[in-house]
Amino acid sequence: MSDENSVPVRRTYRHGDLRRALLDAAVAQAREGGPAAIVLREATRRAGVVPNAAYRHFQNHQMLLEAVRAVALSELARAIEVEIDASRRLPDPCRRARAAFCGVGLGYLRFARREPGLFRTAFAARPFTVHERAPDDRAARGDSGMDPFELLCHTLDGMVAAGLLPPERRPGAEFMAWSAVHGMALLVLDGPLRGLGEDQYQALAERLVAMVEQGLLAEGRPGQGRAPSDPAQRA
Repeated sequence: MSDENSVPVRRTYRHGDLRRALLDAAVAQAREGGPAAIVLREATRRAGVVPNAAYRHFQNHQMLLEAVRAVALSELARAIEVEIDASRRLPDPCRRARAAFCGVGLGYLRFARREPGLFRTAFAARPFTVHERAPDDRAARGDSGMDPFELLCHTLDGMVAAGLLPPERRPGAEFMAWSAVHGMALLVLDGPLRGLGEDQYQALAERLVAMVEQGLLAEGRPGQGRAPSDPAQRA
């Protein structure tokens, strides 16, 4: 008796096709249910091959998970690049630098909303570190050749170059900005902000990114962003 729902099994693939087919299947799994949904045996079923055929390309589940994670980071980088690209149309260098920086946060938050499964996978496959690179880290980069963290750093450097952010305030700014934006993404995906409507989400995202940007810039302005050191000034 034949099973009408069974997937026909291909026992041969042209060189390079099988790895791509397995990876595409696993990325689809991540989109549907995040990192927990990635199952090597299911990926082989969707690719139409017997399970043993996968081991030449992905020796275990962790290797497949890492490959999907790289794709997820690359997709996130591309979403950020779209926002940054829009800022390049601005003629004023200061406005351009600020818009590019804000674009990183907006791209990040919009991707988390649009692709929750891939977003979770990007940071759940293994601890994400900014100084440690996976062997195929090029797969985690966008069209610019930068990953999401590098894009953030690049736009902060652009704010310094435009004279908006004093050089002495630059060290560590990426971690403050990233913490705020990533925290909101998690609150919306898995925390008390779940269920926000699209308009509410977009308004909150824009407000948060503006708050981060203004906070970073205010730190560098004399008399702003800090409490006066002279008690008489506070009186």
